[in-house]
Amino acid sequence: MVSVGTVVWLSSELMFFAGLFAMYFTLRSTSAGLWADETAKHNVPYALVNTLVLVSSSFTCQMGVFAAERLQPRRAGSLLRFARWGMTEWFLVTFVLGAVFVAGQAAEYATLVSEHVSLSSNAYGSAFYITTGFHGLHVIGGLIAFLLIIGRGFAAKKFGHFEATSAIVVSYYWHFVDVVWIGLFLVIYILK
Repeated sequence: MVSVGTVVWLSSELMFFAGLFAMYFTLRSTSAGLWADETAKHNVPYALVNTLVLVSSSFTCQMGVFAAERLQPRRAGSLLRFARWGMTEWFLVTFVLGAVFVAGQAAEYATLVSEHVSLSSNAYGSAFYITTGFHGLHVIGGLIAFLLIIGRGFAAKKFGHFEATSAIVVSYYWHFVDVVWIGLFLVIYILK
């Protein structure tokens, strides 16, 4: 039931982000000159590196899911033997990568604000900050979920299917957030 409920909830989140994309494209179609000027201020290589950090977190998240499915909450062996890592270690790496992504977004926001691109500066600023800001809030929500799952992994007397299912549904959310970001990255930074 938890998996089905999560998928249904993510479907509603998909509609939310579809609305944000629609807003972005509508504003862009009415302000083409503004979009050309404002998108030129983006540091695309920086955004690409930040995107690769987030995408790599999906891989570490999935490794944590594989460990949870094996009912292995923690590593079995030395720290350097990645093949023996449990859910906790993989999810900690995922958490760090997600936090680096959020910090990277915050640094990008600071740079853009110094270049006079703010939420209230114009239609582009509004569209950019609303779409990426809501995505950032979703990433932060995912980071909190990872902390809860890691805590549950430590607190459980016996790590079983209930704990594994919780890890799996958090991964659904995280993969969703990553896919949404890939769409945002392509729309904001690549499509001119």
